Amino acid sequence: MTMITPEQIRGARAMLGMTQADLAKLAGISTTGLNNIERGTADPKASTLRAIQAALEEAGAIFVAANGEGPGVRLRKNAE
Repeated sequence: MTMITPEQIRGARAMLGMTQADLAKLAGISTTGLNNIERGTADPKASTLRAIQAALEEAGAIFVAANGEGPGVRLRKNAE
């Protein structure tokens, strides 16, 4: 499993309309920790990145693998 990037985290959070505080709470980490991860100044554990990814996916984000232009993120289509 490829770990998500700071850019994917920021993008997913923006698309979902979440604040850093919202995501940090859902992922069970501090807002400061999330801020450091998003800025690329922290070297988070794989378990922390998995928690962030799980929280974002639960909220509707889908992470896509590199497609020649790098990894990305999109929103899940609602099955309504």
